[in-house]
Amino acid sequence: MDTTTADREIVISRIIDAAPELVFEAFTEVRHLSRWWGPAGFTTTTRSFEFRVGGEWDFLLHGPDGTDYSEWITWTEISAAERIALRHGEFRDDPNAFESVLTFEPDGAATRIEMRTVFPSKQVRDEAIEKYHAIEGGRQTLANLAAYVTGKES
Repeated sequence: MDTTTADREIVISRIIDAAPELVFEAFTEVRHLSRWWGPAGFTTTTRSFEFRVGGEWDFLLHGPDGTDYSEWITWTEISAAERIALRHGEFRDDPNAFESVLTFEPDGAATRIEMRTVFPSKQVRDEAIEKYHAIEGGRQTLANLAAYVTGKES
């Protein structure tokens, strides 16, 4: 762990019973993402999507209570079936946007996915955890991904 970012990080991982190529593919097309992205009970409406370095995903996340959350992601690095780096905020140039790196590592016939997120400050990270339940939401998102790619409820 990088000690310079430790107090600004959230790291979540999960073993998914599918090959890294399949798990990675679930991130590459909006038709896949819209089926699993977000915490339990949330749905996604995409406004625009372009999966490439420098490309953007502009979308609404609909909460189970009816609240809509405007979201924006740009991809900063893509290495097929291995790694995705992105910047995620509420809008382009959001000062509180965070950086995430997702890695996809073979684990026998399965994939170990790790999502390492670094926030601009400890305060922004703590607010994401306390107000938006970022750790539990991240775990639920990876559980949704696992259920989607394996065809099984987790």
